[in-house]
Amino acid sequence: MSAMSLDDLYRRVIMDHYQKPRNKGKIEDGSVTVDLNNPTCGDKISVQMRIEDGKIEEAKFLGEGCSISLASASMMTEAVKGLSVDEALLLVERFSQMMQGEDIDTEEFPLEDIEALQGVTKFPARIKCATLAWKALEKGAKESTNNR
Repeated sequence: MSAMSLDDLYRRVIMDHYQKPRNKGKIEDGSVTVDLNNPTCGDKISVQMRIEDGKIEEAKFLGEGCSISLASASMMTEAVKGLSVDEALLLVERFSQMMQGEDIDTEEFPLEDIEALQGVTKFPARIKCATLAWKALEKGAKESTNNR
């Protein structure tokens, strides 16, 4: 039996988040909501966050789109829960750098499942799919800090 390649592992992680999305749903109580779409491929995402005392207590998403778009939203909501808004914005920056093909120090800033999306950089047309939910997070986080 041959060893599973890193690309195969990453594909499995992406498909797991796509088929069994984490945090899919709606936050009912006083949340920040950002709706974005990618008109070139039809992906639509609505990201909601409940932020208390500068910390993301809860993050959820609703949407429709390709496996990369929805898996990325699932991974993102998992990663930001419990982070401060500033930490979440730093994570958005690191993710954006990774999507641009830059090397990220995962020792200093572990990306866990999110690292599986690194392979998307080989397909420039799909980068917008992977970053859609992250752009919604960034917009919502910045709006929340402006409204403090």
